[in-house]
Amino acid sequence: MENKYYETTLINGIRLIHKEKKGEIAHLVLMVETGTRDEQALENGLAHFVEHTIFKGTQNRKAYHILSCLDNVGGDLNAFTTKEETCIQATFLKQHYKRSLDLFADIAFHSTFPENELAKEKEVILDEINSYLDSPSDEIYDLFEEMVFKGHPLSRNILGTTDLVKGFKRQDILDFMSHNYSTDQMILASIGDISFKEFEHLAMTYFGSQLAHLINKKREKFKGYTPENRILKRNNHLSHCIIGGMAPEFSSVLRMPVVMLNNVLGGPAMSSRLGLNIREKYGFAYTIESQYTAYSDVGLINVYMAVDPDSLEKAIGLVYKELDKLCQQKLGTMQLQHAKQQLIGQVALSYESGMNELLSVTRSRIMNEPIEYMDDIIRKVEAVTADDILEVANRVFDKEKLSQIVFEGDD
Repeated sequence: MENKYYETTLINGIRLIHKEKKGEIAHLVLMVETGTRDEQALENGLAHFVEHTIFKGTQNRKAYHILSCLDNVGGDLNAFTTKEETCIQATFLKQHYKRSLDLFADIAFHSTFPENELAKEKEVILDEINSYLDSPSDEIYDLFEEMVFKGHPLSRNILGTTDLVKGFKRQDILDFMSHNYSTDQMILASIGDISFKEFEHLAMTYFGSQLAHLINKKREKFKGYTPENRILKRNNHLSHCIIGGMAPEFSSVLRMPVVMLNNVLGGPAMSSRLGLNIREKYGFAYTIESQYTAYSDVGLINVYMAVDPDSLEKAIGLVYKELDKLCQQKLGTMQLQHAKQQLIGQVALSYESGMNELLSVTRSRIMNEPIEYMDDIIRKVEAVTADDILEVANRVFDKEKLSQIVFEGDD
């Protein structure tokens, strides 16, 4: 197959994925199956704190040298933490593969977490927490997940709390990594203009000598969802609302129909039903969208909107009306075809960014799902029927199983 992804595993358990692609630009990802849900209650925010502090010094480099290593040759280095993964990513000119892999290995396995740097980074993260609290659109998402996943590790905020972050010590980082960062739960993935053999050789050079660190880590599965409604007062000009509930997990055969359902309802297209029938028709909401998040053992689907307080009740009623339509009326032939073409186009445009494609592929493999090429995705999309979408709509938008949280703004 042209532009095929090749895979192998190093003796220490680190998995390698590579696709050869002609061009000057290369992309590199190191993803670890460790995130917020792997923290203990008093560790909340520690996975994210690790992601920040691995750049603050290694046995071979000071923080400045880490940050300038790719910067100085026009490359881009970044990282992020989710509920289930931690990821380092870089984009660079193809001649800098050695430099990039050397840097990644140094960051991942030789970070020293100097105390003076930890103190400075705490201030950065505390500012990040306060920034989120100043943004009701961010805060309400966190509170919604806290509400629906109540008592479960998935309920925890990725950033943690001010008090917990202030208390983190260097030893906390070392203990957390020792208990959660397993070499067989790491994937090193790449897209670029070198052969798989050459990529494997470079990966062996920089990652092969790392000793295997294997952990039998078991995540607590989520169960026991109970719908809940909450109304909270906020000193905002707008009211904010999320309505949603449980949805299929990442590996479910129903994931593609739910992706399409979400796209039709309130996905990125301006012609989504929520966009046309609430924002455009009535002008109630500047922002209205739906989102589907698939975790390894459960999924979450929700509608979010920010509206004038005077219009909140009407807007909520209109959202439920749209959900009812999707539960009661099958998409017509033309509507279904339009939905399929729209989703295929969106995925194709997303894959134009090699990094988006690489992150998608790496996450699939972290979940132990097969790599999906564009042809595979098109086949899956084309296989979805109107009955499939109606079925999942009734499953995820059952009124008795939906939760709702409202930030009431000032009238």
